Amino acid sequence: MEMCWQIQRPASLRLVFHQKGPLKINTCIGFLHPHPKSYSFSSLASLESQYNSNGFLHQITASADFSRKKQGRMAASGPKSSSPRGLGRRTTVGSAQKKTPKKNGEKDSNATSAVTNEVLEISKLPDAKADVQKRGSTVLGERNVLDRSETEVDALLKKELKVERENLRRKEIEALAEETLARGDRMFVYPLTAKPDEDIEVFLNITLSTLNKEPDVLIMGAFNDWRWKSFTRRLEKTWINGDWLSCLLHIPKEAYKIDFVFFNGQSVYDNNDSKDFCIDVKNGMDKVEFENFLLEEKWREQEKLAKEEAERERQEEEKRRIEARKAAIEADREQAKAETQKRREMLQQALEKAVVSARNVWYIEPKNFKGEDKVKLYYNKSSGPLANAKEIWIHGGFNSWVDGLSIVEKLVDAELKDDSKNGDWWFAEVIVPVRALVIDWVFADGPPEGAFLYDNNSRKDFHALVPLTTPEEAYWSEEEDRMFRKLEEERRLKEEAMRVKMEKTARLKAETKERTLKMFLLSQKDVVYTEPLEIQAGSPVTVLYNPSNTVLNGKPEVWFRGSFNRWTHRLGPLPPQKMEAADDGSSHLKTSTKVPLDAYMMDFVFSEKEDGGMFDNKDGLDYHLPVVGGIAKEPPLHIVHIAVEMAPIAKVGGLGDVVTSLSRAVQELSHNVDIIFPKYDCIKYNFVKDLQFNRSYHWGGTEIKVWHGKVEGVSVYFLDPQNRLFQRGCVYGCADDAGRFGFFCHAALEFLLQGGFHPDILHCHDWSSAPVSWLFKDHYTHYGLIKTRVVFTIHNLEFGAGAIGKAMTFADKATTVSRTYAKEVAGNSVISPHLYKFHGIVNGIDPDIWDPYNDNFLPVPYTSENVLEGKRAAKEELQKRLGLKSADLPLVGIITRLTHQKGIHLIKHAIWRTLERNGQVVLLGSAPDPRIQNDFVNLANQLHSTHGDRARLVLTYDEPLSHLIYAGADFILVPSIFEPCGLTQLIAMRYGSVPVVRKTGGLYDTVFDVDHDKERAQAQVLEPNGFSFDGADAPGVDYALNRAISAWYDGREWFNSLCKTVMEQDWSWNRPALEYIELYHSARK
Repeated sequence: MEMCWQIQRPASLRLVFHQKGPLKINTCIGFLHPHPKSYSFSSLASLESQYNSNGFLHQITASADFSRKKQGRMAASGPKSSSPRGLGRRTTVGSAQKKTPKKNGEKDSNATSAVTNEVLEISKLPDAKADVQKRGSTVLGERNVLDRSETEVDALLKKELKVERENLRRKEIEALAEETLARGDRMFVYPLTAKPDEDIEVFLNITLSTLNKEPDVLIMGAFNDWRWKSFTRRLEKTWINGDWLSCLLHIPKEAYKIDFVFFNGQSVYDNNDSKDFCIDVKNGMDKVEFENFLLEEKWREQEKLAKEEAERERQEEEKRRIEARKAAIEADREQAKAETQKRREMLQQALEKAVVSARNVWYIEPKNFKGEDKVKLYYNKSSGPLANAKEIWIHGGFNSWVDGLSIVEKLVDAELKDDSKNGDWWFAEVIVPVRALVIDWVFADGPPEGAFLYDNNSRKDFHALVPLTTPEEAYWSEEEDRMFRKLEEERRLKEEAMRVKMEKTARLKAETKERTLKMFLLSQKDVVYTEPLEIQAGSPVTVLYNPSNTVLNGKPEVWFRGSFNRWTHRLGPLPPQKMEAADDGSSHLKTSTKVPLDAYMMDFVFSEKEDGGMFDNKDGLDYHLPVVGGIAKEPPLHIVHIAVEMAPIAKVGGLGDVVTSLSRAVQELSHNVDIIFPKYDCIKYNFVKDLQFNRSYHWGGTEIKVWHGKVEGVSVYFLDPQNRLFQRGCVYGCADDAGRFGFFCHAALEFLLQGGFHPDILHCHDWSSAPVSWLFKDHYTHYGLIKTRVVFTIHNLEFGAGAIGKAMTFADKATTVSRTYAKEVAGNSVISPHLYKFHGIVNGIDPDIWDPYNDNFLPVPYTSENVLEGKRAAKEELQKRLGLKSADLPLVGIITRLTHQKGIHLIKHAIWRTLERNGQVVLLGSAPDPRIQNDFVNLANQLHSTHGDRARLVLTYDEPLSHLIYAGADFILVPSIFEPCGLTQLIAMRYGSVPVVRKTGGLYDTVFDVDHDKERAQAQVLEPNGFSFDGADAPGVDYALNRAISAWYDGREWFNSLCKTVMEQDWSWNRPALEYIELYHSARK
């Protein structure tokens, strides 16, 4: 059944909306031929598709009732529309303007068509079947449509429609051109309203333009304030009178505005009096939506680039792997060749000594044999030292014992009756090894594990030739190939084991970092936290705040004031939001906000009023929480450490460890770190990679040569002044140390200035590099290092208090190595005036250096998963190495410098107390004071003579032994009188050893007593992890040590779980590095 449409010329051109009937299909078809014609639905649909994009409104309304066969009627036309109107005068096309009042009944035609289109409306066909044959033919002019093919009809209709529509469009444009000229304007667009994903034509009257004398005129533009999809088109002459040029533009779906100028293709422009031309795009994105779209586009581009980069890295890694494989194969072949040649030379000596038998001593039957044959080897027991042995055994091998002992057989009495065989003959059946050229053996009175007496042919062993063998050259070729395959397999197994270990190490590190970040966020929960805990870019987040634990306690209102990306986000600060009570009934308040897609950090403070008042800004640091999943990454900081100690190249104390480990940790957070360091003549250069000369400069009356290298993966600049200030064979200990290091600090700043460095942070340490702070402010702040800020860290206030005090005055921020130590020294006169910028941050340890899973000094690598196995093996090795009794006893380790600060009187008491509790004790350390050293030498002599199986004092420095003690000890004792931070207890826990410490400084901040500190540990999202005491006397030590040893004896299962717990805690630089980054940013505000 074919449904036909009858289309006739309407009485007038106007927009008609037929309100009845179930089906509406709208199209404007303009003036048609005076004679109607039959048109199929499919053809009309194709027309609709073709002409819908021309900017006209199409409307055909129809319905059909196939139960009735009636001819449809034409609907009456409505009142005529007003004549088309042109553009009003405006500079910004599409901007708001005053409109001409409309006549009565006039409709606004601000649609795709710029004119009021007149349409036809086909009346409803009340349930009639369209049957062309029954109704008769419909004629078009004098021809019968039925005589034509449907394709011809379609083509004719399309052509007529196209002509009519083009005529209407031209009339509309001509009217707009006249109006534009009448207003004195030179540009208009058609249609009037620009919409996304549609075409628009731009017209320019060249006569009124500054380009009126130019032969070529082009339009150059872009979308959305010149930020999206630029374009350049040539304008062409139009049919309109009056020198009008035009070009067609397609508007992308993301556009909210078109920006453009006209020019001659060179240097002459018409740019709307320097304001540029612009057209607003309606019904599309707004600016915020476009910004988000750009962010999403950037995110997709970053993902694409990341995938491409990952693929490039994979291909490069594969290429490196293939090249390494080729090199390894070549090396294996060379090694196989060398090994084979070596064996050949050794075997040649055995072959020269080999015979087929030894008269009246031994012989083999049959005489001719080859590899894999079974032979009988006869031995005359009475010919040698085994004449009286009850048993005779052969211990043998082949080819000069190439595979070691591979033949073991017991001989039996041959019971020979042949008179020619004089003696006591015994024999054994032996399988000749498959590759044997010569068989090697000795005789013994028992098997290998139980023999005492041997006949080894006067220490030359016995050697028998194998008569039937592979030709020599073929044999050695096969041997070389076999050796090559063996080496390949050994290397493959080694590489596989290394790969598995590296992957596990990386996984453990990643899991630890993730766990630490979560704990870091949760540790602030008593003040502030978020839901979800991990803030996602592009998603909403709720901030929960507990004012009762802050300066805003008791305030009737609390207002949230926030932003993103360290207060630099493009959208600016969020509007202040009044916080409401949380739903959980706690004292927390809450507010919510949407996180932008380009956020990498969420920043906020709290205030008592909407317009300010009292603030909680975390003591000037502000609250900052990381955002994940965003398309923007935090710009890296450039931090330069100026220090005089650095592990492992020139380490004296903990300062050297901090400089190296903190630098590595901050660098792993994608920041840039350099260290400036003196080029001592005592540096351990084997730890310096890629050392090479960098430059030289003059300062302070001498030439200073600069060398650059990498230490533990960190960039280091070594300053080598030619006045030999650092050619003393030591780091400290010279009478002019203050002058030496003062010169170095000034030279370091001069190096930065002359080298064109512009670091964000200068980080100096202790009295030795304290001069950096005031030299920088006095001499360099206004000479090129304007943006740089100074951070100063106190590692130990006992040395150089004067220099430290001056540095505190000039530094932008100051830190010390634990929160408790910061409180302990807060009353010091050099600290107290600067408490507003003084912060305590606990040190960490380097998990790559102190890693029991990858520690070459341990007999068994271990993690928390097999901590008991690893520590048991380490204890056995420690006992064996130091000559202690191999027994399952509690072992207390002490690793320390023997100074009064470390509590040497408490150490002595703890040694005796441990022995009284039937434990073992190992001390490793030395004293810089000879009197203390001698005192401990005497103690060692006493202990070794009275308790030699349970006590050992090693009074020197021994790095491998320290690792073994950390792993093998059950407890590590740290009874310091004061301890700014302390690394010993942190390393102990890394190795699963339980710390026993005095409550001071960093020891208090890191060790939580299993009996007394559960709540304090919980506040840090930790489990209790050790034993501690208050007093600096014997009863104090006894209180902690007795509880520890009793726990070992009485609750072994619980103690073992404690070892696992302390090992899983993260005391690396993961968390301190985050805190230092926050401090660096705070210094820059």
